[in-house]
Amino acid sequence: MNQRHLFLQHIAQTSPAPLMLEIERAEGVYLYDVAGKAYIDLIAGIAVSNAGHCHPKIVEAIQQQAARYMHTLVYGELIQSPQVQLATRLASLLPASLQQTYFVNSGTEAVEGAMKLAKRYTRRTEIVSCKNAYHGSTQGALSIGGGEYFKQAYRPLLPDIRQITHGDLADIQKITHKTAAVVIEVVQGEAGVLTASHAYWEALRAHCSKVGALLIFDEIQTGFGRTGKLWAFEHYGIVPDVLLLAKGMGGGMPIGAFVSSAAIMQVFTENPVLGHITTFGGNPVCCAAALANLNIIEGEKLYADAQEKGKLFEKLLIHPKIKNIRYLGLHMAVEFENFDVLKQIIAKTLQAGVLTDWFLFNDCSLRIAPPLIITEAQIHEACAVILASLE
Repeated sequence: MNQRHLFLQHIAQTSPAPLMLEIERAEGVYLYDVAGKAYIDLIAGIAVSNAGHCHPKIVEAIQQQAARYMHTLVYGELIQSPQVQLATRLASLLPASLQQTYFVNSGTEAVEGAMKLAKRYTRRTEIVSCKNAYHGSTQGALSIGGGEYFKQAYRPLLPDIRQITHGDLADIQKITHKTAAVVIEVVQGEAGVLTASHAYWEALRAHCSKVGALLIFDEIQTGFGRTGKLWAFEHYGIVPDVLLLAKGMGGGMPIGAFVSSAAIMQVFTENPVLGHITTFGGNPVCCAAALANLNIIEGEKLYADAQEKGKLFEKLLIHPKIKNIRYLGLHMAVEFENFDVLKQIIAKTLQAGVLTDWFLFNDCSLRIAPPLIITEAQIHEACAVILASLE
C-alpha cells in the first residue's frame, strides 16, 4: 500500500476531504511534494513558520540540543539551560510585568493553564471571552471559543462563561467583579482578521483593572512578528496581565507558553502545591529551537517590513470577485462572496503551486499568513496565481 492509502487507513481523519498533499521536504517559503513540485506556502503551517521552513540556525540548535539531552524530568524540577535562556530572552523583550514564563506544548495548553491561573489568583469562576473567538480544541479552551457549530457536539462544557463582542465598547460593561479573567485575541484570527480601536483596548484595560479581572491576551497567532511588531499588543500601547504564546514560537517545533508576573504566577506553588503540571512542557529541544527562532526574528527584525508586504498583497489583489481585504502585517484575510467561490480558489491555487486556506468562523475569506521572509518577487508570483484562479 502506498503512503496515501496508509494515511487514510491509519491517521485519524478530521474532515471528509483532506488536501492529500504529500510533502517530501520544506525550505524557506516553499513546500515540496514527492514529485519535486514546489508550492509557495501562504499559511506557514497556520502562522507557525515565521522565520521560514527549516531555517539553518533553528535546525542547528535542535541538532546540538538533541545531542546533549532531550527529556529529563517533569517540568519545573531541574534547571535546564534551554528553558532558562528562553525565559530570560522573552523577559528581556516584554514589559516589566510579564517576567515569568510557564512553558507548555501548544496554544490550547497555554489557554488552559491561564484559565486555571486566573481562577486561582482571583478566586472567581467567571471567564469572559468573545463571540467568534478561537482559543483551541480542548474542553476548557473550546468552552470559551466562539461558534456553536464546533461546540454543540461536546456539551456540557465549562459553566460560568460569558461572551462579548470583540471591539464593542458597550459590551465591556458585561465584565464585572465576578469575572476572573477576560481572554481575548488582540486580532481575531479565525473570525477573519478583525481588529479593534485604540479606544476599545484602553477602555478594556481600564475596566479590567477596575473590577479586578485579569486581562489575558491570546497572541497565539499574532505573536513573534506576525502583525509587524514582535507582539501585537504593542500596536495599542497597553499591557495584559497574562500573555499567551505558541504557533510562531518554536520555529516549527511544538511549544507554547503563558507569561505573567511573579506575583500572579506564585499561586501555583501552594494550596495546592504543583498547581499546574506538564510532563513535556518546556522540552529542552523545543526551547532551544524557540530561542534560536526568537533570536532570528528579533535580531534580523523580520517583522519590520511585514506591514509593507501586507500592503503589497493588498495592492496586487484587485479583482471584482474580491470583496474586501483585512490585514495587520502579514496576518491577512481576503474576502469573497461565499465559501463555494473560496473553495474553488483554494483548489485552483493549490494545483498551480500556492497553498492557501480559510478561516473557521469566516469561511468566505482566504487566509494569507506566509513566512515573514517572503520576498516581493514571491508575493508577486503568489498573487498572480491567486488572480489567475479567479478567471
